Amino acid sequence: MSNRSIRAIIAEQELVTAHEAMTVGDAARLMKQKTVGAVMVVEEGKLVGVFTERDALFRVLAEGRDTRATRLSEVMTRNPTTIHPDRPFPEALHIMFEGGFRHVPVVEDERPVGMISARDALGPELEDFVYEMLRQEQAHDILA
Repeated sequence: MSNRSIRAIIAEQELVTAHEAMTVGDAARLMKQKTVGAVMVVEEGKLVGVFTERDALFRVLAEGRDTRATRLSEVMTRNPTTIHPDRPFPEALHIMFEGGFRHVPVVEDERPVGMISARDALGPELEDFVYEMLRQEQAHDILA
């Protein structure tokens, strides 16, 4: 499996952040403008949460909340699982798979430096990851 570092993947990435007080509507427009599926919610330079397109759908639209009045602080995921930029990319894939989410904030020295998403796996890592998951599943079935 490829051990490409997360730092290499996010090297050219623009950091997309928002404040807790931003409305969901403004965050959605920012996400559309930057063509991203999630924003890191940052206060005083530190990551306090993440707001994803899934949060917008399930926590806002499905609950009938007003996108112009609902603040990110009300619907974001607080204290999200993060990863260090020097970790290998397959580790981020494993975190996403185990956690059932598609975005992992990349944090170094308590500061956000990027975002890894499942979309980043649309390369050699995806094939390797699927192969490894199938291999582990088969090993489990044999040992069970």
